[in-house]
Amino acid sequence: MTESIIQSITEFFQDKIPNELTVFIISLLPILELRGGLIAAKLLDMNVIRAFVICYVGNMLPIPFILLFLRKIFELMKRTKHLGKIVRKLESKAEKHRHTIEKYGAWGLLLLVAIPLPGTGGWTGALVADIMDIRMKKSLPIIALGVLIAGFIVGALFYGLLGNVI
Repeated sequence: MTESIIQSITEFFQDKIPNELTVFIISLLPILELRGGLIAAKLLDMNVIRAFVICYVGNMLPIPFILLFLRKIFELMKRTKHLGKIVRKLESKAEKHRHTIEKYGAWGLLLLVAIPLPGTGGWTGALVADIMDIRMKKSLPIIALGVLIAGFIVGALFYGLLGNVI
């Protein structure tokens, strides 16, 4: 399903904006993040190193802002009925990862971000770190490393092992 969303976004932007910008935009988005950007880059036949750098920057750009402002934004959102529901759902999602982070500490946060599965990634890592009061000084380098690892895994899959399949 995610791949069809990525393909739809890629096709929508094709011939409207540069491929690099399409990949960058996809990498900025929650859920899709760097993983989606690399898939889009492969669909657009971009060079793997160029694609990786664009996706990494795109995925990491919102993370410091999430860590700095998420709590304040959530408090504002909770004041409205519909947005409050969304916040509670996101907080509940983050709470599901609390045990792993408490048990394994920084390694738990790293694994949460680095393993490229649905519901993981930089955005989720930042959400969990913020809700668990892990300071940005500690969480940002861990999230950055996790995004890097996820990028290597997805890059190897889509440009290496599965490169000829898609």
